[in-house]
Amino acid sequence: MNFTRWSARLPGTQRRAAARTEHAVTPDRRGDGSVPAARAEQLTDDAPSVPAVDELPAREVLDRVPALVALVHGPDHRIAYVNDAYAAAFGQRPLGEPAREALPELAELGLLPLLDQVLRSGKPRTLKSRRAPDGRSYTFTCTPAAENGVRDGGDGAVLVFATDVTDHAEAAERLRASERRQRETAVTLQRSLLPQELEEPDDLRIAATYQPGGTESAVGGDWYDVITLGGGRTALVIGDVMGRGVRAAAVMGQLRTAVRAYARLDLPPHEVLQLLDGLAMEIDANQIATCVYAIHDPNEGRLVYASAGHLPILVRDESGTVLRADEPTGPPLGTGGWMHASGSIPLGPGSTAVLYTDGLVERRDEDLDEGIASLERALAGATGTPQVVCDRLVRTAGVTADHDDDVAVLVLQHPARTGPDGDLFRNAALELLGGVEAAPRARAFASGVLTSWRFPADLHDLGVLATSELVANSLQHGTPPMRLRLRRTDRRLIVEVTDGDDHLPRRRHAEPGDESGRGIAIVATIASNWGSRRTPGGGKAVWCEFVLPRAI
Repeated sequence: MNFTRWSARLPGTQRRAAARTEHAVTPDRRGDGSVPAARAEQLTDDAPSVPAVDELPAREVLDRVPALVALVHGPDHRIAYVNDAYAAAFGQRPLGEPAREALPELAELGLLPLLDQVLRSGKPRTLKSRRAPDGRSYTFTCTPAAENGVRDGGDGAVLVFATDVTDHAEAAERLRASERRQRETAVTLQRSLLPQELEEPDDLRIAATYQPGGTESAVGGDWYDVITLGGGRTALVIGDVMGRGVRAAAVMGQLRTAVRAYARLDLPPHEVLQLLDGLAMEIDANQIATCVYAIHDPNEGRLVYASAGHLPILVRDESGTVLRADEPTGPPLGTGGWMHASGSIPLGPGSTAVLYTDGLVERRDEDLDEGIASLERALAGATGTPQVVCDRLVRTAGVTADHDDDVAVLVLQHPARTGPDGDLFRNAALELLGGVEAAPRARAFASGVLTSWRFPADLHDLGVLATSELVANSLQHGTPPMRLRLRRTDRRLIVEVTDGDDHLPRRRHAEPGDESGRGIAIVATIASNWGSRRTPGGGKAVWCEFVLPRAI
């Protein structure tokens, strides 16, 4: 085949607007003021003759090009030419044979359909960074090579031009591998800092899920936790550290550890956030985080919470109505200079509450309020166990493995217990009126209640003794109003005494001659656990609990 009949267009070049004339300019044309053409024959006789670009043999140029070049023609892409670089990479190829049989490397790379497109459209096409059978990576450009586009009957030609990009491809793969390792490290750190098993409160049923962003996204700093405070109360927390990667996960771990430590102080939610705010500034002044800290007390039937710039808690009551805890909300942790406040939302028997991070409701093409409203609708129709509700909310929100943001969801239910199950959860309370005569009344009340709850004799006696010591301590050191509350669950007996004095008792060693100071020590010795806290209206609550035998 005559190679010169094809005017190949190398990538990045343009054909001249008009062909250069092959004849020298005649003298009479030079005299009319026209500018002589910049041709080689105008050089002096001493200079060697340099051919113009148009006069260079195309085959000689292509043979010396370091890139791989092949020319195919016709609808079955018969080989017209391969240069030396192509032959060195893939071996010699027989001229005139169809590309499907003679150029198997192009077929493996999926280049044959691309050749068909170039023939039909007359426009160049590029296939970037494909790994060839020789183990190297190439970027292929296919360019129509006919004089006037595609010839009649599809008898056009295509120039295949392959650039070796192996070094770039290997560098890109090393970068991707490094990013994958960093992401895996961050995900591993993130998951290790989250609770491996959720604590199980007596009165609540809880489930949680965490899903990191897709493989193209760096992991964030979402976290959640459940902390049993004793006395039947439970703290719940969810938060989101701004930023991504190992740094965000590390900050998250520090905040989560601090939350657990502050929770043991049994402080109101807003005071816990106040402490966290100062800690966040010490960890990193440029790092902020949102957080919701809430406390559930089954005796009050409410969820008391404080929010630092976080999304509102949603609560679905027994009738299916969804409430949104919008206020109060303060700025994120780490901003400083703000006094947080606590609010509350009803959480009675049969209710379900959802705490979540923005990855569940925030979308780039949707307003955030619309995402929260969509979650409310999903929660209104969600029934079943907390894990079922959790999975349904995640699925309804369209969260998949390639989601572009981390998602953390915490679902808690306060079951409505009736029948035999309800008998395992009982409450009894007595107002402690009068002076010292309140102590024997409290002992008699506790004895009657524990007998009606059919506790064994040893547990009955321990409960009455703990009641006596707590009431005596309150009568001696507290102020009215005073109240005794007994509560049983399916796992424990709780004795709690409240009064109007906010001075918290502490366990101390009493000397042999001391007439007081032994009450709290006795309670700490006989009970499984004990503690005290300040109450919101001023005053304190002192409690202890006994683990029930499984047979009760």
